[in-house]
Amino acid sequence: MRTMILNEGIRLDGRTTAEIRPIWCEVDYLPCAHGSAIFTRGETQALASVTLGTKLDEKIIDEVLQQGSEKFVLHYNFPPFATGEAKAYRGTSRREIGHGNLAHRAVKNMIPTGSEQPYAIRVVSDILESNGSSSMATVCAATMALMDAGVQLKKPVSGIAMGLISDEATGKYAILSDILGDEDHLGDMDFKVTGTRDGITATQMDIKVNGLSYEVLAKALNQAREGRLHILNCITETIPAPRPDYKPHTPRIVQFTIPKDQIGAVIGTGGKVIQDIQAKTGATIVIEEENGVGVVDIYGENKDALDSAVKLINAIIEQPEEGKIYHGTVQSILEFGAFVEILPGKDGLLHISEYDWKRIDTLEGLLKEGDEIDVKLLAVDKKTGKLRLSRKALLPRPEGMPETPERKEHSDRPRRNGERHDRKDGPHGRRDDRKR
Repeated sequence: MRTMILNEGIRLDGRTTAEIRPIWCEVDYLPCAHGSAIFTRGETQALASVTLGTKLDEKIIDEVLQQGSEKFVLHYNFPPFATGEAKAYRGTSRREIGHGNLAHRAVKNMIPTGSEQPYAIRVVSDILESNGSSSMATVCAATMALMDAGVQLKKPVSGIAMGLISDEATGKYAILSDILGDEDHLGDMDFKVTGTRDGITATQMDIKVNGLSYEVLAKALNQAREGRLHILNCITETIPAPRPDYKPHTPRIVQFTIPKDQIGAVIGTGGKVIQDIQAKTGATIVIEEENGVGVVDIYGENKDALDSAVKLINAIIEQPEEGKIYHGTVQSILEFGAFVEILPGKDGLLHISEYDWKRIDTLEGLLKEGDEIDVKLLAVDKKTGKLRLSRKALLPRPEGMPETPERKEHSDRPRRNGERHDRKDGPHGRRDDRKR
């Protein structure tokens, strides 16, 4: 076999050294998944599915020197039937971990970060059939599945496995593209290269010779680039770009920031406030402090749940604004007025004189606890933070009613002797401690 390839350039399956096996691929292969794709190259086939989750679904990293979480994970499964074997499947092997790690590194840097991609992403690649380069088929299938799910990949990624047949005695060698399982086993090199149209994202090399010359490595990389571009053309013909939106059955997630000092108000004592919001809306809410601000992730089964949760959180962090009209709820009624909650946890006094233009002696029969009412915020006390509300300001002034002059503050009224000073001071500006 080695002599035939070196002398004639014809391989076991009749291909030339640089020729790639026929490719067939399709997206949305699993209609119920958030994203899916199948990629077949020769006798190697990979089925990839994508699941989008919340921050609670992120992979937790708890090692001696590293702690944190990982938003993107990729699982590579290689069942025995992929190579025609009939044996018990006893869990993840070292080979599966290595191939999955290679595919993970190949795609990871092409996934947006931050607010552009708030989801936790899990890709599962199941190898249905294998005759070489199943890890590279995983890269191609994962790329299409992510694009099918609506993940806005920076650039699509493809991968190819290169081989080498060499003869030390004569110095002859042949670089093989898209190697078969036998060519991997009998050859001198297994060189996996993944990348976009603009460059390489990951590589992995296994060699059985003492080393590679610069000439061989350069030729292998150039030949790998030609193969990757050919595969990328097949991928983009199937799905030219990521879908502009997620699929209808994909749960939605919204991410925004709030001031750091408002995190406690949203969470509440013992988590009471945030749990109440989740119970009312059915959404899942996660808040974390990052770079001095609170990052809020809201995950809901539908748009209504998301909008309701966002509205309730915005109401908590919103600061009362003078001159603004609020739709509030009456909390209690007293002799001199009523307390109206205009924002969650924020209520103000609606004085009896601010209820209507005409004089009224009591609010009984006009308001009761739980009534909803529109009021205008007249002023916020800068020292105490108390709110002064008015319903009268929203009503038209009756015809013929004269303008009411503004009442002066107590501290602006002069004393009888014409001097202005503190009540506690005596006539000479000193505190008067004499009994009266």
